[in-house]
Amino acid sequence: MDNAPLISLSRQVALQRQMNVVANNLANINTFGFKAEKVLFEDYVMPVASDQVFPQGSREVHYTQDWATLHDLKAGAYKQTDGTFDVALDGPGFLTVQTPNGLAYTRNGALHTDAFGTLVTADGDPVVAGAGTVSFAPNETNIRIGANGAIMSSAGNKGTLAIVEFDNPQTLSHLGDSLYQATEADPGQPATQTAVHQGMVETSNVSGVSETAEMIRINRAYEIVSQLIKRQDELQRNAIRKLGDVTA
Repeated sequence: MDNAPLISLSRQVALQRQMNVVANNLANINTFGFKAEKVLFEDYVMPVASDQVFPQGSREVHYTQDWATLHDLKAGAYKQTDGTFDVALDGPGFLTVQTPNGLAYTRNGALHTDAFGTLVTADGDPVVAGAGTVSFAPNETNIRIGANGAIMSSAGNKGTLAIVEFDNPQTLSHLGDSLYQATEADPGQPATQTAVHQGMVETSNVSGVSETAEMIRINRAYEIVSQLIKRQDELQRNAIRKLGDVTA
């Protein structure tokens, strides 16, 4: 069987996956704390391709395999907002939030209080402080968040933001937008290298120019592979037609 269409198809599938990742990066270019993602591919050698008519023995067939998706964890730019509850993390740490599916982690420090006074993320997930969440009464004033995440107000000590660092952040599972979930292999530990800046947020680290250029490159590569598949199909049709003429 001719392997060329299958090899081309594996490349197309990989390019489609890469296009989805780039599109998601661009869609989150204005999402605070969002980290761009990159797709890694590897050359997968099919070990069973063989035929007695090969003059030099069996030949290896090379396919494109989607190997992994990496998080680009470099910090985004910091934006001054002067918001009372906005925080930017300077260092490798993540804020801990409580979601319906358990604990998750984010760099999105655009925080606010909900109708009950609970400190929550932009998506409404409660922010973890200490062993629980933190809430503010309507009459509380002079709310301050220290460099270590300690929260103070006119009512006194409100707790400390649960900031977590990971030995290998690449093991984090991306849940969507700027939210991640830890794995059992690296559950994280209390931060020691991260400082909190109140009244600021970290913007997305996505480069619109770079991602747009990458999208154009992927689109062109996909078109080239499509043309290759079309030419292979034409060769097969011509071969079948000529064989039919000879048989007749």
